Amino acid sequence: MQIKPRQQLLDIWQAIARHSFASGAWDWGEWGGRSSVADAERLLCLMYPATEIPAFRLDDPNTTQDDVQRVLKRAGGATEVPGNLVAVLSEFMDKYTGDDETSAFGGGYYFVPEQPRDELTKEQRELGVVDSFSMSVTLCLAILDFLKAYETKTQRTDVKRRIQELRTATSTRLTAAMVSLLRSFTVNVFDTDSPQGRTLCRLLGQGRLSERLVLQQFQNRFEALRATISESFVLGLEVEERLRDESQLFECGWAWSLVKDAPEVKTTEQIGSQPEGVAHAVPYLYFTVVAIDGIQDLFSERTLVLGLLNPEQQKLAEALRLRWEITRQYWSGIARFGDDVWPLEDIPWRTTGQQRVESEYFSLSVTALLVHDLLSRRATDDDLTRTVAVMERLAERGRITSRVTREDRAVLLHNPGVTLPLEGSDAKGPAMQWTMTDFSAQLLKRSIQLCVLSRNPASHDRLLRLAEQTLDHLWSRRIGDGVGAGLWDNVRAVYPGSPAAEVPLSWSITERVIECMVAARQLYTQPPIRSSELATLARALLSESTHLLGKQQMEPAPPHNTQEGLALKGIEVNLRRARQLLDEQPGTAYALALDVLSELDALARARNAVRPGG
Repeated sequence: MQIKPRQQLLDIWQAIARHSFASGAWDWGEWGGRSSVADAERLLCLMYPATEIPAFRLDDPNTTQDDVQRVLKRAGGATEVPGNLVAVLSEFMDKYTGDDETSAFGGGYYFVPEQPRDELTKEQRELGVVDSFSMSVTLCLAILDFLKAYETKTQRTDVKRRIQELRTATSTRLTAAMVSLLRSFTVNVFDTDSPQGRTLCRLLGQGRLSERLVLQQFQNRFEALRATISESFVLGLEVEERLRDESQLFECGWAWSLVKDAPEVKTTEQIGSQPEGVAHAVPYLYFTVVAIDGIQDLFSERTLVLGLLNPEQQKLAEALRLRWEITRQYWSGIARFGDDVWPLEDIPWRTTGQQRVESEYFSLSVTALLVHDLLSRRATDDDLTRTVAVMERLAERGRITSRVTREDRAVLLHNPGVTLPLEGSDAKGPAMQWTMTDFSAQLLKRSIQLCVLSRNPASHDRLLRLAEQTLDHLWSRRIGDGVGAGLWDNVRAVYPGSPAAEVPLSWSITERVIECMVAARQLYTQPPIRSSELATLARALLSESTHLLGKQQMEPAPPHNTQEGLALKGIEVNLRRARQLLDEQPGTAYALALDVLSELDALARARNAVRPGG
């Protein structure tokens, strides 16, 4: 199906309003208890488009567009919606702020025991998780943006007071989330002879390079990065001295939660206590991608232009940006290691930690990190073309663009999903795990991001076609009726043989689809790809058109109000327009020039017909 971000976002918003404002007031629901991750994702479904897309802004009742008002009518009229949102957002902040002003980032029902017979403790469910830290960064920035505009539009004293209270709570939670992300980052150093080292060497060598050559190439490729980590890191990270030893291998990224023994981050902001970490100092691909996605919002153009960060938060953001830069460079280098076949092209990706599992989901996670790197630098056509091929293969292997076979194990990617053991979680009770079911939504998001990046017509067309096929797959998975109708996720709609979902509604996938629609809006607001071939042809047509128009103007000028006079005026306007569009839209300039030539030929034939002997 064609990607139509405006209409598709309106459809999702209407479903959210129908679900969450069923009785006219916001209803959090009770399924599985509360989760700071799920609740943040749910609020972001509204707040993210409302602050990223001008047509969906809700902070000024006078400019709220008619179709937006219509789909959100259950949430109130245009003047009521902003105030209702302030109330809901305040509820969220109150719910996840402790008595000592410490922000809570518990995974709640997103955590599940490794053994189904086990029961997780209350303390375990309240453990902070990187998903919540990252989502809170994005949500808090959206709230601060929303409040900055809405405060100037309301005259009610009580509303202004609530706005100020919400702003203070939001800023505190943002700082706490940034501190938590700093304390969840880790650099894992290990010997080449360790199980993890041998796994990484096999991954990078691809059966063609010896362990010695892999280590030599690793040293050369990551020498500068190793030095940066050793010398530049401050705030919440103690780097092992072994990292300076070039005979050691390393990985960097985010653990699933606060790392055990991670030092407290010194900050002047009053964020309450900083909990002790329990997670092993091992990077997880999934949580690394989640963290990277959230951190980039801290230095987006919107954040900088609106001045959403205070001086202390700016200092924390710089520390996170350093980790963001190092992580994307590291995993981009790992994904493209060697001179021949990339490790990324050897699907499925094998993780090197103690989990040592392989899955197409991890290939997609590494691809996501590579996409971040390609977006941050000038990607080569070769890099882009090879990445597009990886995306297409993942879509096929995930049975998004290919036929499902009987007892197809690829369906497990979507339902029940890929599970990760959370190392260190057993310090507070039974061992826990985390399940990822958003393979299709992640694939769509990365396809659209690459489509925005690509300026090669062939690659752009392949990516757009892949994105449309993936959206078609995802759109078919919306819940048909009952609770959550029009939202996600009904996997059995496309994979009838898969198990029935235990969760009635997935805010995780719904929020990621929203992110995809916001990214698609950027795709259509940027200039179209410029074709050099069309530009050359358009210039030739414009040259001929200009010459023939000059020749036509050598004839006696017809009166302005005659058909011939109006035709000449229109030709001049179209020719001027074609010249203006030549550099950015050569195809449009080409079409206009063709019309001009056709009209000039018609005028010439008409003149010849009325001349004596014509």
